[in-house]
Amino acid sequence: MPDPAPAPVIAARALTKTYGMGDATVSALRGIDFDLLRGEVVVLLGPSGSGKSTLLNILGGLDVPTSGAVSYAGALLSPATEDTLTRFRREHIGFVFQFYNLIPSLTAAENVELVADISRSPMPVGTALDLVGLGPRRGHFPSEMSGGEQQRVAIARAIVKRPEILLCDEPTGALDAATGRLVLEVLERVHRDLATTVALVTHNAPIAAMADRVVTLKDGSIASDVRNAVRRPASEVTW
Repeated sequence: MPDPAPAPVIAARALTKTYGMGDATVSALRGIDFDLLRGEVVVLLGPSGSGKSTLLNILGGLDVPTSGAVSYAGALLSPATEDTLTRFRREHIGFVFQFYNLIPSLTAAENVELVADISRSPMPVGTALDLVGLGPRRGHFPSEMSGGEQQRVAIARAIVKRPEILLCDEPTGALDAATGRLVLEVLERVHRDLATTVALVTHNAPIAAMADRVVTLKDGSIASDVRNAVRRPASEVTW
């Protein structure tokens, strides 16, 4: 018998998201069904305005759908109270955004420690920084680091709490290709070494080559959901 398919760690059904009222209503999501499978790397691909970031934010509990349901490990998350969503984000989700959102007056280690201090079972701060290749830079401030280094600090901050799921919204969007590739290699290492499920939003089609699965969104709907026959190493991704 073939091996059973991996269980969804997050499942979304019939998700809609609308903004505004009356003639100004905008439909960001139009009845999306989506499963994030445990242990996979999935790329959410699409142009600006396709709904991919809205979907990512709802999956991570940063936003709520207008209608539809989201569940984590079989437990319903929507509708949910803000306290429930806050606990879900704190205990299970790490976020990486296009802009690094580091506190400029704190060192790399201190930025990471902010999350470690409120986590149930964090890894040592130095371990998180070593994992992203920045152990020697732990005492540096954001202004003393390149954009790629700041993004790697942001990744260390996201993973120090040992999240089961890492959600990345355009993590290479503010970086040149060479630096962006280094960041993708770090995300690949996190997935491999920590067995973290990774979902990555991008408009940059070549990045899809590093994924197990590529979900393409268009006009708030899923246009395609394709599993890569071969997942290429991040070091080989070029754009």
